[in-house]
Amino acid sequence: MAPPLVIIAAAFGAATAAFLPRLAYRLAVGFADPTRLSCANCARPFPQGFPGWVRAGAACSCSGGYASALLGGGTVAAVLAIAVGPVPELPFYLLAAVPGLLLAMIDRRCLRLPDPLVGTLAVVVAVPLAILRPERIGLALVAAVAVLTTYTLLAFLGGLGLGDVKLAAVLALILGFAGWPAVVVGVLAAHLINGPIAVFRLLTGRRGPIAFGPALLAGALAGLALQQP
Repeated sequence: MAPPLVIIAAAFGAATAAFLPRLAYRLAVGFADPTRLSCANCARPFPQGFPGWVRAGAACSCSGGYASALLGGGTVAAVLAIAVGPVPELPFYLLAAVPGLLLAMIDRRCLRLPDPLVGTLAVVVAVPLAILRPERIGLALVAAVAVLTTYTLLAFLGGLGLGDVKLAAVLALILGFAGWPAVVVGVLAAHLINGPIAVFRLLTGRRGPIAFGPALLAGALAGLALQQP
C-alpha cells in the first residue's frame, strides 16, 4: 500500500471527524425528543440554521476534548485505505465512515441509532457498490436478509434494539459486496467485541443496556480489513 494514499485517507478521516462532535451532541436525544437547542453545560443556545450544526471542534466552546474524534476518524480511514487499496470502491467506503462514526458517537451517548443516518450509510456506499460490483448484488442482498432475519429474532428475545437490527442489515449488505468471508468476520467480530464488555459490566455489577452500534461498525471494519481479494 502506497503511504501517500494512507496519509491522504487519514487526513480526510480526521478532517471530516472534526465536524462530528456538535452533530453527535445535538442528535443524541431520546426517540421522541427534539434535537438539542443549547449546551447543557453553559446553557448557551446554538446558532440557528447551518452555523448551529456545522462546527469544527468540540460541541460547544465551553467543552473540550475532541481529539478522540480526530483520532477515530483518521484511524478508520487509514485502515480502510490499507485494507481496500487504490480501487474505485475506496472513496465510497471513506464517505461511509463519516455517518458510521456519527452513529457510533450517538449510540454511545443515548443508546439510539437514528434511522435517517442508517439510511444515509446505506445509500452512500451500497448504491455505488451495486453499480461497481453488479455481480455481487445477489450475495449482498442474501447477506442482508439473513442478518436482518437473525437479528430481528434476537430483538424479539430482548437482546437487541431495532436500531441495531437495521444497522446490522445495512452493514451486512455493504459487506456482501466484499464476499462471504467479510460478512462472517463482520458479524462475529461485533459479538466478540461486545461480549467481553458485557461480561465485565456484569462482574462489576453494572446492569443495563449496552450500545451495540459501535461494535457493529467496528466489526464491519474488521470484515473489510480481512476481506478476500
